[in-house]
Amino acid sequence: MNDHLHKVGEITHRLESAFGEPRWKGRGNPLGSLILTVLSQSTNDNNRDVAYARLKERFPDWHSVMAAPANEIADVIRPAGLGNQKGQRIKEILRWIYATYGTFDLSFICDMAPQEVIETFIQLKGVGIKTISVVLMFTCGVDIFPVDTHVHRICRRLGLVPEKANAEKTFVLMQPLVPDGKSYSLHMNFLLLGRTVCKAQKPRCPECPIADLCPSAVLI
Repeated sequence: MNDHLHKVGEITHRLESAFGEPRWKGRGNPLGSLILTVLSQSTNDNNRDVAYARLKERFPDWHSVMAAPANEIADVIRPAGLGNQKGQRIKEILRWIYATYGTFDLSFICDMAPQEVIETFIQLKGVGIKTISVVLMFTCGVDIFPVDTHVHRICRRLGLVPEKANAEKTFVLMQPLVPDGKSYSLHMNFLLLGRTVCKAQKPRCPECPIADLCPSAVLI
């Protein structure tokens, strides 16, 4: 545990030296962020953003989205892929939120205990630990470390979690290892590292600023 704590601290420092220290952009709209994150599943950021923009253009508010037929929502968000599945899930999420809280304003979740928010929202189809932790970190500024596909891959390659650990297990194991106040910075720098250097296929290990800390590194 102590070895991993030191290692993650060193990784955080080196990535900030190499890529800079990302700064949180300030509190946003939790529901908008939640829907945006659902749209992001199994697609890229550009397709997600196009689908979300189309959704906001077609419907004036979340009430209108909730009331719309699922197939109409699916057609609007089609650029994000899996339109039928995501459309139905978005509709169900909105129904549940309004039935449970009587409002679409989820700003109160930013003041709740993160674990309580996670346990509440992962009951919904399409909302896993990654989805709700992304909302908490990006929208609420909570010091929580989401694990997406890039973060998961890098954590396993670095030997911070077991090779066979799934994303949920990796999330649990990584929370106590990330230095206080550094979840946003490390998450964003892992994303950048994963997209540009530590790729799923043909990683560019010689270019990696933390290659000497990585048991998986192949230096040519």
